[in-house]
Amino acid sequence: MAKPNYSFEKRQREIAKKKKQDEKLAKKQANKPASDGDNGSGAGTGGNAPTQG
Repeated sequence: MAKPNYSFEKRQREIAKKKKQDEKLAKKQANKPASDGDNGSGAGTGGNAPTQG
């Protein structure tokens, strides 16, 4: 009977874990611009700015 290759199995688990983390990060980054754009787009420009004249 063949001896199990634990190093290979460990490497496969690490690759799967990294892939899952990358997908999670990509999902967070995809959602981030939509929420940031809504909250901060008009914060600096308000109707209270003094007018010259």
